[in-house]
Amino acid sequence: MTSLPVIDLSEFRADPQGTAAKPVIAELLRACHEIGFAYITGHGIDPLLNAELFDVAAKFFALPEAQRTALAIKNSAAFRGYTTLGDERTNGRSDWRDQLDLGWEQEPPTDPTAPKWHLLRGPNQWPATLPEMSTTVMAWAEQMQELGVTALRALALGLGQPINCFDGGFVPTSDMHIKVIRYPARREPTADQGVGTHHDTGVLTFIAQQQTGLQVQTASGFVDATPMPGAYIMNLGEMLQRSTSGYLRATPHRVISPHPGDGERISIAFFFNPRYETVFEPITLPPELAMDAPGGHHQVINDEIHALFGENNLRTRLRSHPDVAEAHYS
Repeated sequence: MTSLPVIDLSEFRADPQGTAAKPVIAELLRACHEIGFAYITGHGIDPLLNAELFDVAAKFFALPEAQRTALAIKNSAAFRGYTTLGDERTNGRSDWRDQLDLGWEQEPPTDPTAPKWHLLRGPNQWPATLPEMSTTVMAWAEQMQELGVTALRALALGLGQPINCFDGGFVPTSDMHIKVIRYPARREPTADQGVGTHHDTGVLTFIAQQQTGLQVQTASGFVDATPMPGAYIMNLGEMLQRSTSGYLRATPHRVISPHPGDGERISIAFFFNPRYETVFEPITLPPELAMDAPGGHHQVINDEIHALFGENNLRTRLRSHPDVAEAHYS
């Protein structure tokens, strides 16, 4: 495989149960089974809003360093805030990126006896000198929430389930997560880890990007997920892999740092995550699909998958952000 499949959701969005939607469902299911990544077009997201999103992201990273570091992620038990270059880790190695982590605006938990993953809910940290950032990002998030529900319903039908099979964790709301990310040029020619090889912990991830750097692991090696105008990259997380006994794939991927002189790469990732209380146990697949389901645990990365999403999400956050772990979870 040298490129990722392209899935146009227009017909499914127009009539999910109609005849024209059936080939869309089949193509999406095939992509998510065979590689776990696809370009998504026909998504209905306002292109002007998408442009505003990248504009406000660039303005954020242009702020003085002191204004960005004042929003340090270690201030937040909910892992909301700014991470400086090299402070997040993948596979034990520092990633060469800085980012702002966000979610729905929520009140922090008050029950001291609640499970630790309850602390993943809380308020965001926004730059005071960039008031338009919260408006733009949250407006985009509302539209991405609808896209996530649409894609998940298409997959439910493809898997032989009722269209609302997965709705319980996402409708009317979810515990989505957003990363506004910058990948500067690499520090030295051989230091190419923008973010190391990993798989996502949630259900679906949508990536808005304008520059190259994202690579997807396939049986024949890594494939570049080259930016496609008007399209989002969609990939699957390990909760869908678990719930389909491995029929759908949480595929490892990475980001390669730009070469010196190539400028920087900005991307925005929308993690379409269920509410933290959601439990993902295997669904009953049709026999023709079940015969191609190898099991819900990872075949490439040796890592436990918890059924409860809150537990699953917290374990990876603690590993990636030891400063937050030390400050709030010791």
